[in-house]
Amino acid sequence: MGVYLSHSAADTRTIGRRLAEELRGGGLVLFTGGLGAGKTAFCGGIAEGLGCTDPVSSPTFSIVNVYRGPVTFAHFDMYRIQSEEDLYACSFYDYLDAGAAVAVEWSENIAAYLDEPCIRVEIENLGGDERKITVTGAKNL
Repeated sequence: MGVYLSHSAADTRTIGRRLAEELRGGGLVLFTGGLGAGKTAFCGGIAEGLGCTDPVSSPTFSIVNVYRGPVTFAHFDMYRIQSEEDLYACSFYDYLDAGAAVAVEWSENIAAYLDEPCIRVEIENLGGDERKITVTGAKNL
């Protein structure tokens, strides 16, 4: 487990870039943290670290944003997902099966349907631009 203090969105992206090293062969990252915690900024760092060229934005309304690069990066927002049927409908399992790097915001909404090995990232807003980022399940971060 690693605990990191981020002082800015740029710091949060840097930690995401470092985590991307563990996702070059695909993998699942589950995020928890409130609105505005920095989950999307962290995912921006993952995308950069994976060599994706598309700009990263929140998948709140689309449910999933897919970024092109040497490793496909699928960025999900599960805030409105309520069932395993919803997971099938948004192709969640297809991306995992294809070996993509998959990041899931609001992962607590789908915890009952997951048994895959994963990395967990909890982002806590400490006020202002300060964030406490706790990473579990990563081998080298």
